[in-house]
Amino acid sequence: MGFRGVDFLGLDEELSSEERMVRDEVRRWVDDQVLPIIAHHFEAGTFPLHLVPQMAELNLLGANLDPKYGCAGLNNVAYGLIMQELERGDSGLRSFVSVQSSLVMWPIQEYGSEKQKQYWLPKMARGEAIGCFGLTEPDYGSNPAGLITRARKDGSSWVLNGTKMWITNGTIADVALVWAKDDEGVIRGFLVERGTPGFRQNKVTDKFSLRASDTGELVLEDVRIPEKNRLPEANGLKAALRCLTQARYGIAWGAIGAAMACYEVALEYAKNRVQFDRPIAGYQLVQQKLVYMLTEITKMQLLCLRLGRLKDRGKVNHVQVSMGKMNNVYHALQIARLARDILGANGIMYEYQVARHLCNLESVYTYEGTHDIHTLIIGEHITGLSAFT
Repeated sequence: MGFRGVDFLGLDEELSSEERMVRDEVRRWVDDQVLPIIAHHFEAGTFPLHLVPQMAELNLLGANLDPKYGCAGLNNVAYGLIMQELERGDSGLRSFVSVQSSLVMWPIQEYGSEKQKQYWLPKMARGEAIGCFGLTEPDYGSNPAGLITRARKDGSSWVLNGTKMWITNGTIADVALVWAKDDEGVIRGFLVERGTPGFRQNKVTDKFSLRASDTGELVLEDVRIPEKNRLPEANGLKAALRCLTQARYGIAWGAIGAAMACYEVALEYAKNRVQFDRPIAGYQLVQQKLVYMLTEITKMQLLCLRLGRLKDRGKVNHVQVSMGKMNNVYHALQIARLARDILGANGIMYEYQVARHLCNLESVYTYEGTHDIHTLIIGEHITGLSAFT
């Protein structure tokens, strides 16, 4: 099956045969297994947990990580295309894979001991263990350096106390990577396993957005963690922020998928919806909206493709990734709003998926660094002046 998506500039020619094959395989799977059931899960507020083994079988978990730990070892463009196609299905699905891969598996590979890598990474790649990332707190989101979760050394153990909020995969996770300050104020990473005494995983409900994603609160009350569960190389806030850079890269690609889904629905609807004896696609204002959508999607694709090639060469930096996340999510949200406008009343119906993407993107716009925070990261880089202090 050839690629049916949006490709105005023929960027398919810039992809390798393996990259195209990976994308097309995930697209087929999303068409067959995700789109028929995702509206039901969104309405019910449930995560489609039964899809995890299928994603593992497709090698989507930790897809760009080291094959010696059971991962696929794909390049970063192929990984990005996976994120694109998953979010074409639903942001919640992409969020699950993004957290599993970039926020738990990647830091274990990057900062963990060899025993931690050998124990966790193959299990997580096979979908036999699910992870979550505990950095954000009820009072500290954009300022992670202010986190108040504490890790006190006690003999050969650590005792953790604190609360983490808005944690994707929070209640379904078998292991949480929790970030906490030690007695010297150094932020460290700890692997906290489900069932550890004092560790609670509470479900966050009543969401308008990301309803097909599991969101939790992590509560730690005198949780005793053995030294072997500390990531030995994860010392300082920079370690946690490097994890976020990995995830933000995937988000930039994922936003393309949501935008493509909305554009494709709006274009097809506009060509078939007749008002005043002609398809609404023939009216100037509708064409203007469609042209904006296509143009921005094309620019998003170019930005991500360049980021991916730089990442594969080890030359991408966090500021460039911030631009990708900031730009692509912003325009994906605008595209979703315009698509809902073109569809009129039908734009709020589950059948057409546009409003689902619109609601999801409202969360993606602010998580993993808000639009404004990424703006200031880039601003500091180009001016040399920090707006944070």
